Amino acid sequence: MTSAEEEIAVKEPLDLIRLSLDERIYVKLRSDRELRGKLHAYDQHLNMILGDVEEVVTTVEIDDETYEEITTKRTIPFLFVRGDGVILVSPPLRTA
Repeated sequence: MTSAEEEIAVKEPLDLIRLSLDERIYVKLRSDRELRGKLHAYDQHLNMILGDVEEVVTTVEIDDETYEEITTKRTIPFLFVRGDGVILVSPPLRTA
């Protein structure tokens, strides 16, 4: 294997995240929160620093007559994400 091939080789799950550095990723968090942003840094605990983040929070309001799902969106320039709240990380779609 050449050094270029070793750089793009995926041998363990965190390698997929390493390949996503400086690209936009999708992160699903506890409490029905979703993030889309550019991955600047991460560690083995999935603590991450994201830039240009769009956060979507979904809440459900239930009263006697309705079942209403409310989504709130906001944009954040830089965000530190603590890894213990991460449920899923999705790298960008790559076309062959």
